[in-house]
Amino acid sequence: MSIRTFFTPDHVRYDGVRPINIYVLRLVYFLMLVFVGSDTWMSILKHHGPWDPVRAVAFCVWATYSTLSVLGLIHPLRMLPIMIFMIGYKLLWLIVVAYPLWRTGTLAGSPAEEMAHIFMWIPLPMLAVPWKYVFRTFVLPSRKRMAA
Repeated sequence: MSIRTFFTPDHVRYDGVRPINIYVLRLVYFLMLVFVGSDTWMSILKHHGPWDPVRAVAFCVWATYSTLSVLGLIHPLRMLPIMIFMIGYKLLWLIVVAYPLWRTGTLAGSPAEEMAHIFMWIPLPMLAVPWKYVFRTFVLPSRKRMAA
């Protein structure tokens, strides 16, 4: 096993995706499970009293996708939609919430500052995602489906 094999597309096991992408995807799924999952599930389980409905939705979404990341450890390519969902909402939040605050100089010290620091790690999953595979699998029409 050489270093070259980590960067050579694996057509047999991973449908042409480089093994390095698979390993980094699994790392991101693991980090999602450990950090997002532990924080959200502890918040849900320890919560007392009525929830703010919007805040509850956020915690339920985070708990669900972090729990589903267990499947990403086993099947990293099949669970790419969860990774794309995570990238999408974090980028959107950074653009819609954090950037305007940063632009006006009010992000530092605001309630959004901590979330912005966490969401700034978004380049890691963006680099891990095999975008060519995503486009080929989820965007382009499948020849099998078109023939049916």
